[in-house]
Amino acid sequence: MTQTPSPEHEHTGTAPPPARYDAAVRAAVERRLLSEAGPVAGFIDTDGVRASVAALHGAFVGAPGAVLHTFAAKACSLIPVLRLLADLGMGCEVASPGELRLALEAGFTPASVVLDSPAKTREEIRLALALGVAVNADNFDELRRVDALRSGGTDSVVGLRANPQVGGGSIGPMSTATDTAKFGVALRDPGAREAVVRAFEDRPWLSRLHAHVGSQGCPLELIAAGVAQTYELAEEINTRLGSRRVTSLDIGGGLPVNFADDTVRPTYADYVAALEAAAPGLFSGRYALVTEFGRSLLAKNGFIGARVEYTKNAGGRRIAITHAGAQTATRTVLMPDAWPLRIGAFDPAGRPKGGPVLAQDIAGPCCFAGDVVAFGRELPELAEGDVVVLYDTGAYYFSTPWAYNSLPRPAVYGFHAAGPDGAVAFATVRETQTMDEIAAESGLAHADALVRPEEPAAGGRSAPR
Repeated sequence: MTQTPSPEHEHTGTAPPPARYDAAVRAAVERRLLSEAGPVAGFIDTDGVRASVAALHGAFVGAPGAVLHTFAAKACSLIPVLRLLADLGMGCEVASPGELRLALEAGFTPASVVLDSPAKTREEIRLALALGVAVNADNFDELRRVDALRSGGTDSVVGLRANPQVGGGSIGPMSTATDTAKFGVALRDPGAREAVVRAFEDRPWLSRLHAHVGSQGCPLELIAAGVAQTYELAEEINTRLGSRRVTSLDIGGGLPVNFADDTVRPTYADYVAALEAAAPGLFSGRYALVTEFGRSLLAKNGFIGARVEYTKNAGGRRIAITHAGAQTATRTVLMPDAWPLRIGAFDPAGRPKGGPVLAQDIAGPCCFAGDVVAFGRELPELAEGDVVVLYDTGAYYFSTPWAYNSLPRPAVYGFHAAGPDGAVAFATVRETQTMDEIAAESGLAHADALVRPEEPAAGGRSAPR
């Protein structure tokens, strides 16, 4: 199925910024959370996060079966954010040992955690089964590993990921249900469907089917088609085996985010309506459901603030050099048409900037020519000391920065309205990375390793002579 680009990817960049963030920007400047000493930071709107989680739960409130909503940890892998989500009744989807550790530290119970990854090691599988974390096997070879590692006493729900091969959306790298996608068992390949049925027949403990079509760039119709294919496969397995072998469906995440303006579209209610239309039996109560949303919960509830360091003209082009670039907006810099961001302009006091507008490129601090987060945006003329804001960056941006040029990881702060007077309260989520931490991360403890060779130690580490 070929999809045309969906409206959420139209590169407008002209919609007004969310007015509720103006007070947060000004307060951040006043309290020197954005300053010459800390020229870039991420901000998370905790009231907005709570509202998004409530909307998700509300959309599924009529589902007769059990529903576990998990948050995709990769979207914002910060322990205080994960702890907030756990407190709001979310589970957590993880895709690495690191994310599993973060989820457990954040307070998610093992039973509310789902491990997804196409490259799980035996040790990762062994640990997940020992903890009681749910495991979605990516392929038949992984199922055979589970066969060898699973003991009768584990509480882990084990599933198998299927690729329904329903096609891709407008962003190829974000589409996980194409004919050649690396995830899951490709259902339309010769013999694959029959092999899935046999896998469930041979393993009474295998009880879940998992599928994820993709997220950004994937329209609801495509996402719903993938879920419907998974539901139909579960029905086929149960019918052919004469019992309810598949008892739960992990239908993934995949709700795209509108980056063009401040409107939330599509909504979780739109998502549920699309699923009901494509697979009416999905909400019959015969299957427990698991979801794995990430970007749609956090993106519009966060922003990046950065100081303007210099402005210049080059070849008739006006350029503002800021401290927000590829290190914290990697996807936008590398794929600007797929990940456009709205830009806000504020004066040195953190107030929305007015005055005549002109086209300006908003560039970052990284030492390569393509480090530009926005081209030719019509904004009030920027100057040194002003603040630019990159909206809709609460997921996949400041939480997982790129260490290019050894730039420090930016500080991250949560904020909320503290009273009827509009006062803003902040809480530190992550402090700015220090130069000492950068040096330590870059091998300082082994500085002489190549001029005074070290002997290999157990586990692949080096030991001094």
